Amino acid sequence: MAYLVLIGTRKGLFTATSDDRVHWSVDGPAKLDDDGFTAVAEIFAIAADPATGRVLVGASTFFGPSIWRSDDAAATWSEPENAPMAFPQDLPYRPLDYSDTAGIDQPDAEQTNTVKKIWQLAFGPGRRVWAGVEPTSLWTSDDGGQTFEFNQALWDHPEHTTWASGGAGPAVHTIVPDPGDPATLTIAMSSGGIYQTHDDGKTWNGITKGITVDYGPDPEPESGHCIHKVTRDAAGTLFAQSHGPAYRATRPDGGWTDISANLPTNFGFAMVAHPTQPGTVMAWPVGESMDRTPPGHRISAWRTTDGGDTWEPWGTGLPEEPYFGTVMRDGACTDYAADPGWYFGTRCGDVWASDDTGQWHLVAAHLPDVLCVRAMETP
Repeated sequence: MAYLVLIGTRKGLFTATSDDRVHWSVDGPAKLDDDGFTAVAEIFAIAADPATGRVLVGASTFFGPSIWRSDDAAATWSEPENAPMAFPQDLPYRPLDYSDTAGIDQPDAEQTNTVKKIWQLAFGPGRRVWAGVEPTSLWTSDDGGQTFEFNQALWDHPEHTTWASGGAGPAVHTIVPDPGDPATLTIAMSSGGIYQTHDDGKTWNGITKGITVDYGPDPEPESGHCIHKVTRDAAGTLFAQSHGPAYRATRPDGGWTDISANLPTNFGFAMVAHPTQPGTVMAWPVGESMDRTPPGHRISAWRTTDGGDTWEPWGTGLPEEPYFGTVMRDGACTDYAADPGWYFGTRCGDVWASDDTGQWHLVAAHLPDVLCVRAMETP
């Protein structure tokens, strides 16, 4: 077997291949189309399906955001003839209300209904694809990503006016399918919270009970939380990294439990669950000061095997000297192999890989700022 890592950066898509997760061959930036604009595009979203070899990439180019597709594990690419998504023309502009959200400036009303960035792509059953978009919205495709339908129910949610802009912009940035129930989907947004549907997006319920904030007037608001990432383990338990503590929820409607006691900080972005071992999750803590660097300026991965009751630094082989690269919310992943591999990239442009024994190996160094990483096992 071989392994493919797809690396989205500020300046294009890079790929890395290996037969052993130790020795890597790196290529890129990839030209997803003939005009070459995508070779320097910002790549915020990648979805990879090991079962089929399908890959989707959301890129923001000179001409705006679009989605490129590969059916052969990133060997060749195609783009829809027309823009894959656009807000309905009769959708009223909705300037958001930021009056209760720590004083963040409100975007211009005329820009609210313009698709700015594609922040998340996720495969569902059949030809289903979900897309999380800025401004805060969810889109669904049933033709493999050629065309997308706007989810009106989420947009019309009565709490929408409390959804603010995180540091990177107001967006649905996390999509977590339920493998056992195609009608159930969990999404997270910054800054909006965590929402869940059990009827394929017809209705949405906020599920942030128990998540507290220290950046607003209400320490336990019903909505408007700045959530950085959500992941789902093999037993269906959800884990969340907020703009503050990390949390666990076995029944999200029953509330979340703070699991940050043994982590070095109460702050971070990326969080990835083990594909087969319930309760096993990886996190990459970030210092709570505004410099947003690893605690003590030492890059490290932290792992729990008991659902977050305890954590410990995991793995060897990472730099021991001062290191200032942060792992962003989509900058880490697993390849979902039977013997799973773990991957993460940093804002210093380095990418690392490990098998489940915890020995880290450098995949690539000195790339542009790494925004997202996806990996899969290939034949």
